[in-house]
Amino acid sequence: MKAHPRSWLFVPADSEKKIARALASEADAVIFDLEDSVAPARKAAAREILKSLPARSGGPHWWVRINPLGSEYLKADLGLFASADFEGIVLPKAESGADVAQLAHRTGNLPVHAIVTETPASLFGMLSYRDPKSPLAAMSWGAEDLSAALGASSKYDAAGELSFTYKLARSLCLVAAAAAGVQAVDGVFADFRDEQGLRAEAEAARSEGFNGKLAIHPDQVAIINAAFSPSKAEIAHARAIVAAFEAEPDSGVLSVGGKMVDRPHLLQAQRVLARAG
Repeated sequence: MKAHPRSWLFVPADSEKKIARALASEADAVIFDLEDSVAPARKAAAREILKSLPARSGGPHWWVRINPLGSEYLKADLGLFASADFEGIVLPKAESGADVAQLAHRTGNLPVHAIVTETPASLFGMLSYRDPKSPLAAMSWGAEDLSAALGASSKYDAAGELSFTYKLARSLCLVAAAAAGVQAVDGVFADFRDEQGLRAEAEAARSEGFNGKLAIHPDQVAIINAAFSPSKAEIAHARAIVAAFEAEPDSGVLSVGGKMVDRPHLLQAQRVLARAG
């Protein structure tokens, strides 16, 4: 079982200074952004910066968020992937599995991380990502573009929590990723100065089933990595469960640490050990 990136750090692809800082961070994956954080007049320059990057040597995995399907910038964006240093593509405004298939046809099945809740139509196509032949590797959700598309004045209710529509989008992303067998990545926490708020949100996301989170600033990376890393006690318990089933492979239910565990507990233990690296 492969460990997933815990932290996915966005960085504007037109800023060499910000790129250098992102690559020096402890992020598991860096997403070079050619979409929202780069103005139209700077997109060509951003692509040239990415083309001039030295060969990757350790550090974070390299992904690129391209402009959406149908965009006038898409063809030039896809030309970047002649370099093997880019591990995969982050596809914004994905509306269905057909979008991933269309992209795969043009890129030779490079891994795809789809952002799946940015348009109203996208909320109705979640099960379409469940395709064993798809190069889909991860799904994440976003509220900003969805909010703009809906004409909402705020994403939050009177208590300061996400309104129902955005909670729904988040939950649909989580369950759709599980159905597709890919990584579920929680959305961004916009206030990068609020460490306590980020920690609480990341820990809540992990407890719900997300196994990674988007970041918009290098200062968020350490908190996200910690939130999605198992504790020593969790690792020890997971090892005990795996060892128990290895010792009695024909058993359906066993006692570990004074508690009954079954096959779903074994699967969860294997996931914990995968997250532990």
